Amino acid sequence: MTIAYLQPDTLSLALRGSVQKQNLLDFDREAFEAWFAEMGEKSFRATQLIKWIHQFGVTDFQQMNNLPKILRQSLEQNATVENLQVASDALSADGTRKWLLQLADGNVIETVFIPEESRGTLCISSQAGCALDCSFCATGRQGFNRNLTTGEIISQLWLASQLLDKDSKPGRKITNVVMMGMGEPLLNFDNVVRAMRIMMDDFAYGLSKRRVTVSTAGVVPAMDRLADMLDMRLAVSLHATNDELRNKLVPLNKKYPLKELFQACHRFVDKQKARYRITFEYVLLDGVNDKPEHARELVRLLKGLPALLNLIPFNPFEGSGYKTSSAKAIKCFSEQLHKAGITTVIRKTRGEDIDAACGQLAGKIHDKSRRSRRFEKPRFGMKQ
Repeated sequence: MTIAYLQPDTLSLALRGSVQKQNLLDFDREAFEAWFAEMGEKSFRATQLIKWIHQFGVTDFQQMNNLPKILRQSLEQNATVENLQVASDALSADGTRKWLLQLADGNVIETVFIPEESRGTLCISSQAGCALDCSFCATGRQGFNRNLTTGEIISQLWLASQLLDKDSKPGRKITNVVMMGMGEPLLNFDNVVRAMRIMMDDFAYGLSKRRVTVSTAGVVPAMDRLADMLDMRLAVSLHATNDELRNKLVPLNKKYPLKELFQACHRFVDKQKARYRITFEYVLLDGVNDKPEHARELVRLLKGLPALLNLIPFNPFEGSGYKTSSAKAIKCFSEQLHKAGITTVIRKTRGEDIDAACGQLAGKIHDKSRRSRRFEKPRFGMKQ
């Protein structure tokens, strides 16, 4: 059973056995220190436990031999390190690896590892399904069940790290994490931030702030809150250059239109200690958002922002109703942006043969939104 994160003032209850065992994957350093304070232990125990769980991958408290025996016994009685279960492990011809991970409630999420020559990127999910309804995304088609806990988010990194450690091939280490899997991370704000703090903790995974990226479709209030709390990289799923089109592709735009979104982007950059470029993700849909006028609008939107533009050829999935832009259209679109001085990358499709490419993650979700019923009728962009 999934255990909800306990705030420090309730941790003592867990120690007295009045609630079920606490999943320690839910804890960042602050929570660990508060927990040990409740136990009458020194704060350095937090560092010891973080290292055992996240650096060494040890989940058996009895093997944590620098902890006192009485503390190990207490941990065994009151706590657990509860990881997700691997339902399947698929390897693409290009080396991309996708895990289907089983949640305790029956939902199945997906996590993807993308190896490259100089780095290995893990794409992590933040929700079971997605609370948004972007029309070109397979995850959105699945509907939405719930937010993932901190433990369920960090378990994806824990499991991938352990499984990749068994692989002796070069380039099989995780150097970067992107919160770009299933779900809208900023609609699961507290759990995502806590998980990212664990990722960047020197005694856990030690990822630098420039190697952890959170992606959002534009939840403006959460973008402002994030800028106040963490110094890190931000990616924005843009996909359209005017409100009329974006309302159809990314319905969240009706609540936070482009003007508000880009004002938030400028505020985010201004608040960061390191002026990292914001990455803008732009899926190219044939005849929908890939025309020269869209490129011109995009240039105007990005003016004055330190930006990196990722152009993503649409990765088809059954029933999407969209087509991938032609190679000619993609090249022309990219060249317009380059000429305007915008750093632009055409992202190479990875893992398409195992449905692990951008926009293809679906998992198996018990949809509470009944969203699937909406697809019984043709929707925007679908060919009749």
